[in-house]
Amino acid sequence: MNLTKKNLEDAVKANILSLEQSEKLIEFINKQPNTGPKFDFTHVLYYVGGLIAIGAMTLFMNLGWESFGGVGIVVIALFYAVVGLKLTNTFQVKGYAIPAGICATFVIALTPLAVYGLQHALGIWPDESVYRDYHRYIQWHWLYMELSTLAVGAILVWKYKYPFLMMPIAVTLWYLTMDVTAMISGGDFDWALRKLVSMYTGLLMIALAFWIDIRSRHTADYAFWIYLFGVLAFWCGMSLQYSDSELSKFIYFTINLLMIAVGVLLVRRVFVVFGAIGCTGYIGHLAADIFKDSWLFPISLTLLGLFIIYLGILWQKHEQSITSKAQSILPTSLRELLASK
Repeated sequence: MNLTKKNLEDAVKANILSLEQSEKLIEFINKQPNTGPKFDFTHVLYYVGGLIAIGAMTLFMNLGWESFGGVGIVVIALFYAVVGLKLTNTFQVKGYAIPAGICATFVIALTPLAVYGLQHALGIWPDESVYRDYHRYIQWHWLYMELSTLAVGAILVWKYKYPFLMMPIAVTLWYLTMDVTAMISGGDFDWALRKLVSMYTGLLMIALAFWIDIRSRHTADYAFWIYLFGVLAFWCGMSLQYSDSELSKFIYFTINLLMIAVGVLLVRRVFVVFGAIGCTGYIGHLAADIFKDSWLFPISLTLLGLFIIYLGILWQKHEQSITSKAQSILPTSLRELLASK
């Protein structure tokens, strides 16, 4: 729950808090360390600037860098990494947690570039592919770059403990599973296999994120990025599966409903967003194919929507009692996690 100044002003008007208590509470909150993102102008500038810098060394890397050769690429990557770590430490000392986390993330993003340059310098690069293909194609020989990135990421997460550091780790885990599958299958990596790997990888990442969520429930939100890419991998892999069976399509619909329920329970919007998209797609299929000539179907959907709204009203009225009874049967660690949301 996000507590705003308006909430406190309303609490004062309702005689729940005194004006002095609300002012002291605001002062106390402002003194707390803030490592989480907010949608204000300062944080937007932080993330836009950071993502441009990270993107420059990853997604937007061009062929001009190949002219530096392997040794040149390693030297430049290490120079940038030293600057990134220096800025991280400087921002950390001054209490600027968000810029510090972004600069440390920049160092992780440089790791595959440095390893790529090192492999070229040692003469062990196996083919004619170039670095910019790393984020575009699936190749078994990206494994060294990915494993090194995970190692550096683990070290920096342990040292600095900023949640944003989990972002490149989550992306790299996704890449890694694809490339390991390409290696095991001997490079025969068709779309059917890609979709299955993406789906099961997503499930594993969601399970990992849930474990991290439980372990870090008293600190910062380290699970966000793992959840995001886990749900993305799972949902895309599942949604791209082909079946002409109506039963399979209905199962897909129920899985998306379950995702919405999980998202509400864990207060993770990414589950709700993708689950809602999946449900909408299934309803669109019913409207276009199954009930395309039925005048009753739109009316039924309208009534269903109104009924769901009514359920929302009932939930709002009895949320506290329902939640308390439901959470009483859960393990202590999970109750604490839900209570922190």
